[in-house]
Amino acid sequence: MSHSVAGEPPSAGRRAAPLTTAVYSAAEWELLISLPGRVLVAAAAPGPGRPERGVMASLAGLDAVAAGRAFDSDLVRAVVTAIYARHDGTPQPVERLTDLVDLLAACRAASRVLGRRADPADSAAYRQWVQSVAARVCRAVPGGRRVDQPATSADRRFLDRLGAALGLG
Repeated sequence: MSHSVAGEPPSAGRRAAPLTTAVYSAAEWELLISLPGRVLVAAAAPGPGRPERGVMASLAGLDAVAAGRAFDSDLVRAVVTAIYARHDGTPQPVERLTDLVDLLAACRAASRVLGRRADPADSAAYRQWVQSVAARVCRAVPGGRRVDQPATSADRRFLDRLGAALGLG
């Protein structure tokens, strides 16, 4: 149960926001919780030298998103919680699919937000987690049953560009 600073429970019918989310504006928080899904979609999309991956890759990406629940980062766990809370049956706006340029710009924006507002360890954990979502998708065997294929050279370029946009490389 969440408690206020004074140790009192939050007002009845009102949930206290986790401390990690309180420092972000609504737009910043939306960016942070939408980015893993956008990365998953982009990593699974076919492109020059990159095959269409199909259901197994998407499942691998979803598994990587869910793995954030076990991260030693309050921020990553809060983002995963928010992602899953969105799927409570209420209609959500349909996000438009964006191209790689838009995705990389969103990654750079998220990195700037994290640099300004997040604890350095949480910032690094979030950025590495998002990168791991893409890496898991890129390692999925198209149409296969296992998720352990080495990335193609096109996948490595995609992952390198993503890592650079996230400030990881």
